[in-house]
This record gives sequence, structure tokens and C-alpha cells, in this order.
Amino acid sequence: MIYTSGSTGKPKGTLLAHHNLMRLFAATDDWFTFNEKDVWTLFHSFAFDFSVWEIFGALLHGGRLVIVPREVTRLPEEFHALLVEQQVTVLNQTPSAFKQLMRVACDSPAPMSLEKVIFGGEALDVASLKPWLDRFGDQAAQLINMYGITETTVHVTYRPITEADTQNPASPIGEAIPDLSWYVLDADFNPVAQGCSGELHIGHAGLARGYHNRAALTAERFVPDPFSSDGGRLYRTGDLARYRAAGVIEYAGRIDHQVKIRGFRIELGEIEARLQAHPTVREVIVLAVDGQLAAYLVPAQPDHDQQSLREALKTELRAHLPDYMVPTHFIVLDKMPLTANGKLDRKALPAPDASQLQAIYIAPQGELEQQLAAIWADVLKVEQVGRSDNFFELGGHSLLATQVISRIRQQLDVELSLRDLFEARDLAAFAQAAGNGQGNAAPRFIKADRSQPLGLSYAQQRQWFLWQLDPESTAYTIPAALRLSGSLDIAALEHSFSALIARHETLRTTFRQQGEQAVQIIHAPRALTLMVESVPAGQTLEACVQQEMQRPFDLEQGPLLRVRLLNLAADEHVLILTQHHIVSDGWSMPIMVDELVRLYEGYSQGREVVLTALDMQYADYALWQRNWMDAGEQARQLDYWKQQLGEQQPILELPADHPRPVVQSHAGARLAVELAPALIDDLKQVARQQGVTLFMLLLASFQTLLHRHSGQPDIRVGVPIANRTRAETEGLIGFFVNTQVLRAEFDLHTTFSELLQQVKQAALQAQAHQELPFEQLVEALQPQRSLSHSPLFQVMFNHQSQASAEVHALPGLQVEALTSESYPAQFDLTLNTAEHDGGLSAGLTYATALFERSTIERMAGHWLALLQAICANAGQRIAEVPMLDAAEQQQIVRDWNATAADFPGEHCLHSLIEAQVQATPDAPALIFAAEQLRYAQLNARANQLAHRLREAGVGPDVLVGICVERSVELVIGLLAIIKAGGAYVPLDPDYPEDRLAYMMQDSGI
Repeated sequence: MIYTSGSTGKPKGTLLAHHNLMRLFAATDDWFTFNEKDVWTLFHSFAFDFSVWEIFGALLHGGRLVIVPREVTRLPEEFHALLVEQQVTVLNQTPSAFKQLMRVACDSPAPMSLEKVIFGGEALDVASLKPWLDRFGDQAAQLINMYGITETTVHVTYRPITEADTQNPASPIGEAIPDLSWYVLDADFNPVAQGCSGELHIGHAGLARGYHNRAALTAERFVPDPFSSDGGRLYRTGDLARYRAAGVIEYAGRIDHQVKIRGFRIELGEIEARLQAHPTVREVIVLAVDGQLAAYLVPAQPDHDQQSLREALKTELRAHLPDYMVPTHFIVLDKMPLTANGKLDRKALPAPDASQLQAIYIAPQGELEQQLAAIWADVLKVEQVGRSDNFFELGGHSLLATQVISRIRQQLDVELSLRDLFEARDLAAFAQAAGNGQGNAAPRFIKADRSQPLGLSYAQQRQWFLWQLDPESTAYTIPAALRLSGSLDIAALEHSFSALIARHETLRTTFRQQGEQAVQIIHAPRALTLMVESVPAGQTLEACVQQEMQRPFDLEQGPLLRVRLLNLAADEHVLILTQHHIVSDGWSMPIMVDELVRLYEGYSQGREVVLTALDMQYADYALWQRNWMDAGEQARQLDYWKQQLGEQQPILELPADHPRPVVQSHAGARLAVELAPALIDDLKQVARQQGVTLFMLLLASFQTLLHRHSGQPDIRVGVPIANRTRAETEGLIGFFVNTQVLRAEFDLHTTFSELLQQVKQAALQAQAHQELPFEQLVEALQPQRSLSHSPLFQVMFNHQSQASAEVHALPGLQVEALTSESYPAQFDLTLNTAEHDGGLSAGLTYATALFERSTIERMAGHWLALLQAICANAGQRIAEVPMLDAAEQQQIVRDWNATAADFPGEHCLHSLIEAQVQATPDAPALIFAAEQLRYAQLNARANQLAHRLREAGVGPDVLVGICVERSVELVIGLLAIIKAGGAYVPLDPDYPEDRLAYMMQDSGI
């Protein structure tokens, strides 16, 4: 029996039977196909009906239930870390809670294993999910909106959310669960037309018995079904709804005063009754406004001090009601506004104004208080915050408090706890706590002295070294060629490049050796003059473009950005851009494209263009990097990499067609590898199931391929990373990219699932040590040097999770990128993969001095076969992974999809859980902090307690109260009560004592 808020000021107990819950899972099984591999969380209060779905959803399907500590539910960063650590696959959330998690997840590189996110408890604003959908899409984890109420057993509807739904301002709640009926009716119980609003009524299998000891209220809310021939009932939800096309229903708000705040259903009358009973209040009405409660009151004494009145009423409510039922706003009125016929005029009530709750405004003092005040104001949506203002008095609550803590961490690099905010009496006190917080150890960026020789970054240092070894090499050239069709404004194009070069110092930088030190020279900005050329006679356009891309750079003389314009016709040109890697990287290209487009658009239309000023330049970053590494960060990160890679640095020897040259040749070619859409979808699904990213899965598959071809047990692969970990570097053009060496070890017994976890841990740890320059790692490990191969690794894996920069049109121009036939090979073999538009492209770049194309084609076929085998069974031993064709693998994938479960209606909950115990006695059932119970242990302890309960007289229809903190004992207690034949009454220990006392008295426990 679950208590919900009551309109008379008293909660009401809703009686739910075994069959209510059994049919819920049976009727929804085809939608979800939950199984024993799923990991669930118990996030919500066990007094909230959503917890019934969480607890028994896990146990009935043999899954794991992770009990989330109460304090973790209020800390989205810690909750996200728990989801990652426990590899949770099924997450149930109210939209309010998910918004907090969403912000953390979207900013975190840590991969989650989520397969399903199920929303319930309150209306879902689908548009608020846009950041999640932009980051993860609508398939990485399936987002499902499930409308429901306690009286209809948790859930009523099912609606998968897609990106297209964000364009609809309403809240679609989808289709009814198959064994339920629903109707949208007017006041006379007539169905309303499509598009019209009416009250939503629910009928058939999910309806509760009614309300405990509340026969009149049960008769009022559970009414005869006029559309039923067998005497069925309907539950009047009090919710407004309307039909959309194709029978989909959307939620349109509450028809009465019952609302949901932060996932809790609240009867506003209960709050009003408590306030009305206070001697200082003459009249009162409580409304929900923008997700917060507002109490409008007329005091019994007109001259009562408003501030002291508010404090007295809050104290009274907090003593009797949960915190989510205490209004944020108390608006004192002289009288209630009335309509002409004497009814309350709700529309005439003033909107809540945070300023009414503020004391005399005192401006924040000092920079820290001002920064904190700005964060408070942004989160609370108020115009100003004074130093004497209290966060919670201004409308804050625990969910908003977590936002404040997170934003302080992000913006100020200060680590604070929720306790700091709860205990601070005002902004000034909170600023004192923030001033004592722990900060980031990295040094601040400072402007390098341009009058002194400017040193190189570590990445530039290596590029300088490689260029000195082979000045004619084009292995580190970044080429691009664009066909421009239409009226080209050459002057505007020149002006755009000139402005870009003036803006970014790297584009006007050259290098030279000054004694034992290499230095960079930043030249003064100069206007760029484009020489419009024709394709030389006797030469094709392709050959001309290729020739330009193969022209080496002189790092001492420059320029290191070359721009060449070919005239094909009056309205057709080809723009060739080549850069040396020492001044640019992959991240820089979208910056360059975006700024060039904006500059050209402006200059071609005769207007000036103002871009956001750059506070620092690449030379400042180079100085900062060396200062940070010299201050001890190098030693800390180097210790990790030394331990990770060990003393021996083996060379990967793949079976080659030709002997390795004495001096490495960078001549290369590329083989495109096509992945079928079905295979891509399967790979993404395996990644989700295994709790890894697509990057990790593809890397592991590549390492498996290398292991199977070489026979070597120790595989090291180079992986490039953007290395833009500081916000100040995000808008700069420059060479920031770093290279990591990721190691995988194999033996005869290693399964692919085990390898995935090994790769996952290696990748996550590498991210925490990503700033150590690759050049320093080489110097420290001192591998055997040879000009025949690259040090530490000989193959690379390069995965792009977002599409590269592209431009398709400029004012008056159509733009088409020309593909290059030049593929220099920096390493023996490189697997390039890229995600785009839901798809995945791949290609192998290989050293032609080592491999013939036929060998690489065969290797690509093996890789595809491995991917197919992985999708079929990620748990098989790598040594036995079959190289089967796509048709055979597809058959295996289909055979693995028969996972339907049967829930016989005549069985009780505990009977099916006991059947699950027999099937998987040693599988983990409950996890709480460091404690874990297997199914057999859970069953034994629940049985022991159930016997004691039976001895105490517990049996069918006997109500048993349970008041236990979150723990494994909580679930043991719930299961024991059910096994004993009783019905449990959840009593959340966080509720006020008098509310718990009423619930116990009303239920008779």
C-alpha cells in the first residue's frame, strides 16, 4: 500500500495487488525484453510507486539491482560515476532528476552502458532532452516516456522518444499498455474529438483495489466503465489529455489542484489545509508555478510582519510535511481576487517574485561573491542576488543546489560539497566556504614575452625534429582542395585569408634553430595576395592539385599555410590549401572553416566582420605547457606511463609482402572498408551491452586483428587525442594533438568481453594522463632507435566521433571538396574510422613499402569477419573467434534474439523470484556500496524473515509497515513481507514524524 497526497490534508493509501504488478511486466515484456544481463538502480524513495518498477523489474528478470545511496541521488556527478562503474543498463528517472544527470553525462568522457532510460513520475518536457539527443542521439540509449499513476500500477503508457519529438512543445505519452484501456472524456463521459482536451480515464487490468478505509473517495475516483459490458471500472486521473494523429495521446496538464513537483505527486489541498489551520492565516491558496509551489495568503492580522510570518509558516510546514511540499514562495495579499460571480480569480493572482523573499539588497562584495552571485542568479532564474540572500529562500532546492556546485567546479575550478551550500546562511557565508575550497593545481595561462625567443611546444619540437631528419617529406602535410562554382569575389577571399592569418599567430610563424634551442618566430601580419593561375598546359587538374599537395614545406622560410587559386572558367575556380602539421591539426580545421566562411560572407557583402577576440595564442600555450610539466606534472604522469608500458618496447611485426626498409618510407595508399548498416547497428548495440564506447570496441577489434595476424601477445597501438583540455585552447588554430600508446595483452583464454574491459580501463586511465607529451614519453622510455620504424608503436588507430569540417556553399558560390589521391603513411598501418549521420566509415592506410594491396584487402576482410563474430558472441575466446561470412553471422545474430519471458498470471511475485533464484542462484541480485548479495543469499534471508513474520501473524491482506534506510535490508524486508503473504506499507524515514504517525494510524499497522 502506497500513500499519496490527499486533498483533505491527509495522505491516502492506494492498495495494489500481486496481479497488478505481474500483468504490468507481462504486458510490457515485448517492448523491453529485460533479461538477467540488465543492471538496474533503486534511485527513488521506496515510498514512491516508481520504486516498485525498479525493484521488481530487476528481480523478476534476474538482473542486478544497485541500491543508490540517498546522498548520491542528490549529487549528479557521483550518480553518473556510479552508473559508469556499475555498468547500469536500465535507468528509471523523473525528468527533473534526469536533467541534472544529463548535464554531467553530456560533459563527461566516461562511457555509460545505458540501454534504456525510462521516464515517469511527472510530465516530460521533451525539448529539455535536446542536449542529450545532440550528444548521444536517440539510439545510444533508448529514451522512453511512460505516463502513469499509483492507482493504475506505476505505468499506463509507452512512448519511445526520438529527436523529432523535440520539435513538439507538448508531452507525448504514447500508446496504452496492451491490457489497459484509456479514454479522453468530457464532463459528461463522452469521448472528445481528436485535438480536443478532456480528462483521461484508465480502465482494465492495472487498476488498484481502491483507497484504504476511504470508501467515498474510492467511489468518486474509481467509477463504472460506461464502455464495458462486464462491469468494469475506470479511474479518473484528473489529468487533461488530447489525442494526436495515429492515436497517440499527449499530456495537457492537471484538471484539479493535484500536481507533480520533482516527481512527487502533491495534493495542493493538503498544504492548504495545513496552512489554513495556522492561527496567523485567514485565507490561503497554493498553486504550482513553473515547477515551484507558491502559497498566496491573507494574514489574520493585517499588520503582521511579512518576513516573520513567512518564517513561522515555513517552520510549521517543515515540521509536518516533506520538504518537497513546502512552498518556495509565500505571497502576502490584502485580499483574494474574485471574479464577478464571486469565485476566486486565479488569473489575477500576482506571479511569484523572488524579490519578495529577499531581504534588503546588499550588493556582492569582491570578485568571488560576484561570480557566485552570477551562478546563483543563472540557476535560480532571478535578476539579482545579494550577499545577504539565502539560496533556498530564493527558490533553491537540492536539485538546483547540485547545479550550483557543478557550475562552480566548471567555472571556478573550486571543489565544494552540497553541505557547504546547505550550511551557508547567505551568499557571503557561502563565498567564505568557496574561498577555502580546493582548486586546480594547473598553472594559469600567461602571455609569453614576445621580445624574447619563443620556445616550442613539445608537439612542435617533435615535428621540428622529424622535419630536420627529412625536409622533403610530405607525411605531415594537411591538404584540402575546394571547387568553387559561381561568382567568386577574389578581393573578399584575399581579405578573409589576410584577417585569418592576422588573427592566428601560428599561420604566420616559422621556426629556426638558435644554438641548442629551437625557437618560433611570429611574423607581423601581412596582406595576402592571391595569384590567380591557370592549369598548366598539358597537365590535368588532378595532377596540378596533386603536385601542390606533394610540395614539401620549408619550416624555416615558410609560409606554413599555402593558398593557391586555379581559374578553370569565369565562374569556376579551385582553391588549394596546404598546411604543415606543426601549425595546425584536425581540431583546427573546423575553426578555420567557420571563421573563413564568416569573414567571406561579411567582406563579400561590403561589411566588416568582428570575431570574438582571442585572449591567448599558441605561443602562450607552449609556455604554459612547459611550465606545467616542469612543475611536477610531467613526473606524475610519466610514472603512470612507465608502469603501464614497462621496460620492454616490442616492435609489431605483421606478416609483410616486402622487407622493412632501412629508412622508413612514407609512401602510402588507402583502402576504403565498407561496413553494412546492419553491422554498424550491431556494433553499437554490443558497445552498449558491454559498457564501452564505440571507439573502445573498434580499438579492441583492431588489436585483436593485429594479435591474430602477428601471433604476438603484447599489442601496442598509437591513438591520437585532441589534447584541448583547457577552455582557453578551444578556439585556437595550432598543433595541440598528442599521441597515446594503448596496450592490450592476450593469452589463449582471453575472451573478447575480457579484452573490452581491459581496453576500457586502459583508455580511461590514459585519459587521466593524457597531457604528457608523447615526445617526453619516448625520451623517458628510450626504446631502441631505428630509422626503419616509429618508436613505441608501429600502427595507429584514429577514430573520429564527429564529422569533419565541411562547407557546401558561400554567398554566390557552390562548394565541392575534391578528394585527394595522396595518402602518406606515417606508420606501417593505420585504421581510420569516423562516425557521421548515424553511420560509420572506415579505411586502412598502409605503407606500400611493406604491403601489397591484396594483403590489405585480405586483412580488411578478416577485420569485418571479426566484427561479425564479435556481434554474434562477444564472450567467446579470441583464439577461437571464427572468420565467418556476413550471411552466417547474420543467422547467428537472429538466433540469439529469442529472449521473450513468460509471466503466468496465476503466480505471485515471490514465486517467480524464487524461480529466478533456482535458475541463477549465484548471480548478483543486490549491490549497495561495498555490499553484495547473490540471489540465493537474498532468498535465504528473506525466507528467514518471512517465517518470523508468519509467526507474528502476517498473512494475506495484513498490512506491514517498513521504515528502513536504503540498504540491502530494505529489499530483504519488502520481499519477506510479500513471501509471508502480507502487503508492505513503505514508511520513508525522511518523512516528518507526524506524517509517519498518521500513515501508521490510518493503515492500522
